[in-house]
Amino acid sequence: MLNEIVQPLTDWYRQNKRILPWRDQNNAYYTWVSEIMLQQTRVEAVKPYFQRFIGELPDVQALAECPEEKLMKLWEGLGYYNRVRNMQTAARTVVCEYEGVLPASYEELLSLKGIGNYTAGAIASIAYQIPVPAVDGNVLRVISRITEDRQDIMKQSVRRQIEENLLGIMPEETPGDFNQALMELGAVVCVPNGPARCEACPVSEYCLAYRHGTVEELPVKAPKKERILQNRTVLVIQDGEKTAIQKRPEKGLLAGLYELPNLLGHLTREEVLDKVKNMQLEPLYIEKLPDAKHIFSHIEWRMTGYLIRVAALDTDRGLPFIFAEKKQSEKQYAIPSAFRAYVKYMKEESGK
Repeated sequence: MLNEIVQPLTDWYRQNKRILPWRDQNNAYYTWVSEIMLQQTRVEAVKPYFQRFIGELPDVQALAECPEEKLMKLWEGLGYYNRVRNMQTAARTVVCEYEGVLPASYEELLSLKGIGNYTAGAIASIAYQIPVPAVDGNVLRVISRITEDRQDIMKQSVRRQIEENLLGIMPEETPGDFNQALMELGAVVCVPNGPARCEACPVSEYCLAYRHGTVEELPVKAPKKERILQNRTVLVIQDGEKTAIQKRPEKGLLAGLYELPNLLGHLTREEVLDKVKNMQLEPLYIEKLPDAKHIFSHIEWRMTGYLIRVAALDTDRGLPFIFAEKKQSEKQYAIPSAFRAYVKYMKEESGK
């Protein structure tokens, strides 16, 4: 059955594929960067990030040599920052061991930091026309529906089985187009949320789920564990037009990024004032800010916030944070999207 989908699906892709800045470039670096960015992020959101990233870091050498703060700033807003840290580690390996060129070998790609089966398959097939599968969530969903497979796609054994099945039908001449066709079908036709567009599917006649009316029941996916809920109080501490930011620890959640000072729990106005005074700051004004929340993969922050203006500082007094001007913070310091609801207050003129 899967043999039958190869040609019609590839033909459909060539006629209907979306125009994307990394597509059809025959550039392994572009494929790598785009695939890492596309993990956990929508295509439309990735486009401007990709173009900015490539504009600043056009090749593996540039990525390997990029200062950490600049790298984090280029990635700011994409989240999952370990992805780009792993990319830089891999880039340094490629510079040292492969003369700055990503290896044209699935096994060697797989050995690089942060590159798993899917990314290695994508680079190998798209950039180097090596006939290996690239199985992501879209492909798992498409194949599960075509074969009407009710196994849990979250299991590694099921993923490996689908990879093996696809390996047996990979077209020798056009593996990149076929892999992208499967991804594209899952992204725009055989979609995850809402009804699938089966009437627009080029391989619906081969799809068992379509034939038996079970499309909406598939794929089977085990429910995720419940997130841990955590209350936090975010402080927008301003000295004139400068706002306090601090660097997070080098390990753990959002490691090494900059943040607005924040504390565990939902604090009252009085508790916040006491905390600020204990920082050897003199609060002049305090304003309650709207509540916000941010969802990570395993934890959810429920935040309350306060804007606090303090008396001008004559020295830094050994404070654990720095006061940055709004333009400086926008250009230099990577502040994760978890603080987006409060960063907008940081960037306003003091006194507005």
